Amino acid sequence: MKYLSIFLAAGIALTGCGTARVAKGTSPKTAATGHSPKFLDITIEQESTTNNQKLTAYKAEKTNIRKNTGVADIESSNSLQFKYGILMDVPVEELANHAALPFIEEWYGTPYRMGGTTKSGIDCSAFTVFFASSVYGLSLPRTSREQHDATLPVKRDELTEGDLVFFSARRKGTIAHVGVYLRNNKFVHASTSSGVMISDLDEAYWKSHYIGAGRMNGLNASK
Repeated sequence: MKYLSIFLAAGIALTGCGTARVAKGTSPKTAATGHSPKFLDITIEQESTTNNQKLTAYKAEKTNIRKNTGVADIESSNSLQFKYGILMDVPVEELANHAALPFIEEWYGTPYRMGGTTKSGIDCSAFTVFFASSVYGLSLPRTSREQHDATLPVKRDELTEGDLVFFSARRKGTIAHVGVYLRNNKFVHASTSSGVMISDLDEAYWKSHYIGAGRMNGLNASK
């Protein structure tokens, strides 16, 4: 893959989702607030069967729709649009031009591995790096801490597709996980428990650990 070759050639030592690769000096956010969040290497575990249930429903509903000649517009939608329309709870037609779907499908279900950058295992911040590069042609730093510092803060009610969403560990203020916001409250990420998957920001675990969001430089907010 083009994006994998770039990172392998770079020879950069890779670290995990919550890695603290400490930079010298003071970040822009630190200068503005006088305080900087602390970062830890930590594993986040989440038990969830929601997506498996949705995929089962997707297969059943797809079979039924194929038998129903009265819904030609949905029937003509491609398989990825239908599948992710189910997973994100959005009308299939809204995903007609969703450039991220092929990338998500390619990586969906890839297991989590701290420091991983391949289909054999990937961590959360490597996944967001590859997502940004492949879908938007944008560069991100390697670690979740650096990604947090490199993005522009975004309010929860102003999230748009492509924004990064950050989550804390047990201790308040420690960034330990990152994902990419899609739409309808859904985000895609490399989960420690289930690998690359789509989750909902309002799920109890993620809602209680949500710490903020950031917009990549060069990302059009109207996407």
